[in-house]
Amino acid sequence: MHANAKIYVAGHRGLVGSALMRNLSARGHGGIVTRTHAELDLADQRSVEEFFDRERPEYVFLAAARVGGIHANNAYPAEFIRDNLAIQTNVIHAAWRHGVRRLLFLGSSCIYPKHCPQPMREPHLLTGPLEATNRPYALAKIAGVEMCWSYNRQYGTRFLAVMPTNLYGPGDNYHPDNSHVIPALLRKFHEAKVAGRASVTVWGTGTPRREFLYSDDMADACVFLMNLPDQRFDPLLGSDEAATGVFMPPLVNIGVGSDMTIRELADCVRTVTGYTGDIVFDPGKPDGTPRKLLDVTRLHQLGWRAATPFMDGLRQAYRDFLQTL
Repeated sequence: MHANAKIYVAGHRGLVGSALMRNLSARGHGGIVTRTHAELDLADQRSVEEFFDRERPEYVFLAAARVGGIHANNAYPAEFIRDNLAIQTNVIHAAWRHGVRRLLFLGSSCIYPKHCPQPMREPHLLTGPLEATNRPYALAKIAGVEMCWSYNRQYGTRFLAVMPTNLYGPGDNYHPDNSHVIPALLRKFHEAKVAGRASVTVWGTGTPRREFLYSDDMADACVFLMNLPDQRFDPLLGSDEAATGVFMPPLVNIGVGSDMTIRELADCVRTVTGYTGDIVFDPGKPDGTPRKLLDVTRLHQLGWRAATPFMDGLRQAYRDFLQTL
């Protein structure tokens, strides 16, 4: 992407989008185009078409989505599948119609089967049942991968999907009910410290394993991929399975390649927040998928690795949370 390229970051205010904005700005990109939800409803097809016709972006980072943790996915399954299908369908279709050179679709590691072999490789997509608590969201994201794949095959587009592991960092959502596990725990342990509570209760058994990636590292990986020369980028765009017999979606995992238990995570959050009480686990609450570790061999072979140590990123995330109070 040349310095003056017109780049549209959809969802620029979220955890993913704000990290992309920081990375692109630091690299000197001055042609970044953004719209708030109030300015552009990506679920409205006509509005999206008019926006693309007017702005004509060359590159698109599709980070806009309805996201949330286990509670939000359980409480609002209709919104999670409806809104995400509408957003990605409108943006991907408009990107093709208006000649976007490259599009990067941001998904989630929950697209892989609940009992997927570990670590999860890109060809494991569609090989087993999904985790029930976030199946609507996962199916929407799988549809986005397939849409990129289909447009690449039929229209010769260069649309790539990336699947980040669990993210955390500045700009996260710290809502007590609708946030992901790290921001939810940061808030819970901080409030317990301030209130002087003797213990903090954490959902589940504490045994599931999760991989966590600092949001600025994720953004760096995305921009790295979008800047690959054609001869390295094009092989990532998916195989024509009907012709080759090879199942390889246009998909690249983004992660760190290691994980921890939720119990270990809770201990880390307790340390960072300075809470001195006990941690109690509630096995009556859902654990979610037993393990979600991404195989990042494909990304490592391209020459990119995560740079932020977990505790350093967690301290930065806590500082960011304190600024929201």
